Amino acid sequence: MREGVKKVLAFDFGASSGRAILGSLENGKIVIEEVHRFSNDPVFIGNTMYWDTLRQFFEIKQGMLKAKQKGGFESVGIDTWGVDFGLLDEHGALLESAVHYRDDRTLGKQEEVFKVIPRDELYRLTGVQFENFNTIFQLYSLAQDRPWLLERADKLLLTPDLFNYFLTGEKKAEYTMATTTQLMDTKNKVWSDYIIRQLTIPEKLFPEIIPSGTVVGRIDQKICDELGITPAKVVAVASHDTQSAVVAVPTDDDNFIFISCGTWSLFGTELESPVINGDSFKLNVSNEGGYGGTYNFLKNIIGLWLAQESRRQWAREGKEYSFGELEQLAREAEPFLSFIDPDSPEFNSAGDIPGRIRSFCERTGQKVPQTEGEIMCCINQSLALKYRHTLEQIEVCTGKQFHMIHMIGGGIQSRLLCQMTASASKRKVLAGPVEATALGNIAVQLMSLGEIRDLKEARRIVANSEQTYEYLPQDGQKWDTAYEKFQSIIQK
Repeated sequence: MREGVKKVLAFDFGASSGRAILGSLENGKIVIEEVHRFSNDPVFIGNTMYWDTLRQFFEIKQGMLKAKQKGGFESVGIDTWGVDFGLLDEHGALLESAVHYRDDRTLGKQEEVFKVIPRDELYRLTGVQFENFNTIFQLYSLAQDRPWLLERADKLLLTPDLFNYFLTGEKKAEYTMATTTQLMDTKNKVWSDYIIRQLTIPEKLFPEIIPSGTVVGRIDQKICDELGITPAKVVAVASHDTQSAVVAVPTDDDNFIFISCGTWSLFGTELESPVINGDSFKLNVSNEGGYGGTYNFLKNIIGLWLAQESRRQWAREGKEYSFGELEQLAREAEPFLSFIDPDSPEFNSAGDIPGRIRSFCERTGQKVPQTEGEIMCCINQSLALKYRHTLEQIEVCTGKQFHMIHMIGGGIQSRLLCQMTASASKRKVLAGPVEATALGNIAVQLMSLGEIRDLKEARRIVANSEQTYEYLPQDGQKWDTAYEKFQSIIQK
């Protein structure tokens, strides 16, 4: 690395693994190097599904150690999934590991909350898509079933904010993460006192909301002494991983649509103000905070979780496949035989996804897929058609037309899914970058350090740094026929 080039360290936590990636700006490009990768596994204790919070922080320390060996870093930024949190007592101690969003403690809680705050009123205040796992329903579950835990708690910190606290001692709530909770007054960008009081959640739990890109503090000296590192800055990046990824959409266009494609598929567009109207309420579209105080108007769709969990099930049955092998099997299968609604509730939890797909197809009167290839073909086709369905919903709500789709994230390594998305949506797809979340995390840190001027420049630099691939629509009539069948299936 040339003298004077600043390195930053991005931690990108996914639902099954995490990575530490060094990044720097060199000759107009962001250069990245993965220095640490680790598994991120849930832990079942009794009937509860936890994240292994302390192990996750151990891996953060390991990533910093390995980054030190590569020459060190000026700052650290952490992004994770949304909604989950840790509770601290009055002394700053963690009361228990964070509970996983796939835990079943929130089952039935939406309906209970709607009796206190009507569904339409809650959407009008927050503009957030209703999902069983949203923070609001997790907290309501605690208020009803474990009130003593909330009584002992002094602060609630969402996952990346919790890690920032472990590093610096500062208790803050980064804006993009806070918007995933369904506890914010979205238009005014503050915690909703009304919602919090109505649900009898202690108001003291909620820390100050800070903008994305804020320097929270510096790494605590005790950690520096332990690891032999310097007290680098800790930046609250766009710490919801979706919003870090959106920072890295390689476009100069202010009017674009994206799919951040991974375990989840986040399909949306970036706006200056939220869209909260009858259509968006009916269609359950979310307004989540983005970098720079923007809003990402999007739908949260189950994504490659279906393929990942299917692969795990086949491994349990003694059949080991790589993702590349599964994609090839899907290509070889006969297309358009059967479809699922990826967001049907039975696909949310871990377990025998192939068996549930067969049951769904049998229940809806379709040909039941039998082989691994038929299952994978069904998953990919159904995701692509769900994307088209969601695109139409977003165009209705915004009154805008989108002629190209940006696909970003690890899911674009499936060329089959990219091509199916182009064909199903009848739009050109521009796929890339794969490392969108890490690049967005790094770009926000570089903006915070003054290395990149603003978001527009960041996106131009990302476009200059990473290769993208075009996919054009094919077999339009076949996909139109498939879409008609898909719509009839998801309406049953």
